[in-house]
Amino acid sequence: MPHVVGVIPARYASQRLPGKPLVDLLGKPMIQHVYERSVKATLLNQVIVATDDRRIADAVRSFGGEVMMTSADITSGSDRVAAVARQVKGDVFVNVQGDEPLIAPEMIDEATRVVLDDQNAGIGTLAKKIESPEDLVNPSVVKVVVGNDSYALYFSRSPIPFMRDVADRTKWHDHQAFFKHIGIYVFRRESLLQYGELLESPLERAERLEQLRILENGFRIKVGFTSYDSIPIDTERDVERILSLLRKA
Repeated sequence: MPHVVGVIPARYASQRLPGKPLVDLLGKPMIQHVYERSVKATLLNQVIVATDDRRIADAVRSFGGEVMMTSADITSGSDRVAAVARQVKGDVFVNVQGDEPLIAPEMIDEATRVVLDDQNAGIGTLAKKIESPEDLVNPSVVKVVVGNDSYALYFSRSPIPFMRDVADRTKWHDHQAFFKHIGIYVFRRESLLQYGELLESPLERAERLEQLRILENGFRIKVGFTSYDSIPIDTERDVERILSLLRKA
């Protein structure tokens, strides 16, 4: 079996919520919640937090997690995962988002299987059907369109595809299925190292979506589908929402 390494990028700087990985959630920093859920994924042989900040590294070590220091100049999560892959042995690397303290271990396994079950897939990710008109028009909810071969055609913060003949966007769901991109990326080692050598692309800069660098350079991303949802933390309001959900768990 391939050796699968889960990497959790954890950058201290954040435009909307500085120090986000260390936000306290019921007595634990957010990064600890993500780590503890990640190690429960059955397909991950190893989990590493990749950070640029000693405070985060110290927090990870304090709860017994494995951590690796990476450059503060790295701006995207997958670039940070690539930095780890240059130093750590592994066949498959899973980029687990560090701002999702409620991530389901089962969802990590689902994403990993997208690549493990298809030798031709160098990169994999997940999508979930969008159920609400609000999510469809929310630019924070990234959308993906997928071809008949299960590979991504495009990712966007805009609603895609655009329903030209249906003026009322709240009715679009009656005519077309729309999918939310779940930001877990699974790379075979060679694909990840190739990604790490690519420069930031124009589409990536326009939408602020690192996965567009992959498509724009001619690589392909296979998409699996999940029923699990993704609830990231980007603002103080998100923190309150997550705390409410944790208290009910």
